[in-house]
Amino acid sequence: HLHLAELTASQFLDVWRHFDADGNGYIEGKELENFFQELESARKGAGVDSKNDNLGDKMKEFMHKYDKNADGKIEMAELAQILPTEENFLLCFRQHVGSSSEFMEAWRRYDTDRSGYIEANELKGFLSDLLKKANRPYDEPKLQEYTQTILRMFDMNGDGKLGLSEMSR
Repeated sequence: HLHLAELTASQFLDVWRHFDADGNGYIEGKELENFFQELESARKGAGVDSKNDNLGDKMKEFMHKYDKNADGKIEMAELAQILPTEENFLLCFRQHVGSSSEFMEAWRRYDTDRSGYIEANELKGFLSDLLKKANRPYDEPKLQEYTQTILRMFDMNGDGKLGLSEMSR
């Protein structure tokens, strides 16, 4: 346990973007080394002492624990397990639309105006239903924050709505 304060969804995204410097959806290679070094210095600063001083060994141990699919890189869902993210809403989001058929079903259900896009208000409805389904308490400001965070994560062209290719990421 990292003994850190819980991050909001928005702060989590800032951390993700900081370490996924090339924006490819993974923290890998040099990005992973930077992540690990900052993590270790944060742990030391918080007074969390570790028995093992070898950075390479610590990193192997860490990856063994958190790199669930053992691909040698950290993806967003894995980082959400590492950092104490409020509500862990990203994992909740990921679990709700697991398969591509579930994804297309959700897409059709929430693209209420059949525009081919999920606008902010439609996304808000999707997230509200998702949080209810997961029995996660939320209020209007929190729902607004989650909606804006999802838009920041996936709205690549900045038009304020998600196209099918953006949403499928």
